[in-house]
Amino acid sequence: MDLQKALVIDLLDNGQYQSLLRGGPKTCGMRCGRVFLKPGEDCGEHSTRGMEELLVVLSGNGQADIEGKFLDFGEGKIIHIPPQTIHNIKNNSDTQALSYIYCVAPVGQAGEKQ
Repeated sequence: MDLQKALVIDLLDNGQYQSLLRGGPKTCGMRCGRVFLKPGEDCGEHSTRGMEELLVVLSGNGQADIEGKFLDFGEGKIIHIPPQTIHNIKNNSDTQALSYIYCVAPVGQAGEKQ
């Protein structure tokens, strides 16, 4: 396997979605982006399917609906969402934008060498 090259990506602070990694050829399957949700907005219910997902909250407050279980979170928190999990992220603020980075990666078999 060819070694991947390390890289640095600048985060834009323009209030718009920013794709950070899109899978190959830069990674072995990880994808990530920066999300901005205005007050009251949500990202839309979806499933992680065969991926696990990590959210890193940069600013604001929100609520994660993880298969009907509601978890409140805010700046400086991380959220892990296991594979095969239906979820939605909502900005529950009336005034402040919610910004977070999501990373999704395929799940390998337990004990599989990486």
